[in-house]
Amino acid sequence: MVPFPKCYKQSSKPSKFCPGCGYGIMFKMLGQIIDEMHLQDKTVLGLDIGCSLLAWDYFDFATAHTHHGRTTATSVGYKIARPEKLVFALMGDGGGYAIGLQNLIHAAIRNNPITAIVLNNTCYAMTGGQLAPTTLEGEITSTTPEGRNAEKTGAPFFGPELIRSVANQKSYIARASISQPILLKKYLKSAIEKQLNDNTFSFVEVLSICPTNWKMDAKESFEFNLKMQKIFPCKEFI
Repeated sequence: MVPFPKCYKQSSKPSKFCPGCGYGIMFKMLGQIIDEMHLQDKTVLGLDIGCSLLAWDYFDFATAHTHHGRTTATSVGYKIARPEKLVFALMGDGGGYAIGLQNLIHAAIRNNPITAIVLNNTCYAMTGGQLAPTTLEGEITSTTPEGRNAEKTGAPFFGPELIRSVANQKSYIARASISQPILLKKYLKSAIEKQLNDNTFSFVEVLSICPTNWKMDAKESFEFNLKMQKIFPCKEFI
């Protein structure tokens, strides 16, 4: 059994996430990296409004809540003030690609040396599973009961592809999935190393699952995650 990361506050703390939520897998990979690289004392995690904010209760290092969509901007400001810190901006697909997209794009253009992480579960998970920028065409949500219609609401949003097109060439951009945890860990570590060693912007989108809002069991959720990977390819964007 793989032990809980030492940077967790308590390994026995009950989860505040819905059963089957993918955040736990992503947090475990991130925690393992921080332990292995001995980065706990210099890590600061900016948190958006949404499911991501629950991270404050799991990691034993500095966290900061922000207004919805302002996590990237807040994290950039902190990094400017404390350049010796390892700074993350963690948000969902709504916080990253809807209300917070302007901040994310300009952090990439300026090559601000933070690591932004967007967890993509194709919906606004904390508020009832509404249509999000990344909702797949035909996908049923609480605000698209007949499935997303691209003619009415637009096509799914491709975050890493857009960020790569505007970001500094030295930056690191990737997409991974919680169903491939070893690859996810590799990409997260590469993003961290870019911030620390090259003083550049890095960004990782993480494809996740949301059984509660998708109204699926574990098997169905991971099958849907595989469908997501066919539409949103997991890779490094060079």
